Amino acid sequence: MPKQKTHKGAAKRIRVSGTGKLVREQSNNQHKFEYKSSRRKRRLDSNTEISPADSRRMRRLLGL
Repeated sequence: MPKQKTHKGAAKRIRVSGTGKLVREQSNNQHKFEYKSSRRKRRLDSNTEISPADSRRMRRLLGL
């Protein structure tokens, strides 16, 4: 059986934390900051954990 290939799109967006959780950047944080509030921009700056429902599928894409 051939080797499992890593999904490169997922690999560029998701990383594994030290405790083994999958972490990603938040959306809506690239441009058009003029109309976003300071509070919203500050909240979007932090990373967020991938939900447990998606975690199993993402681990398979990453080959973990």
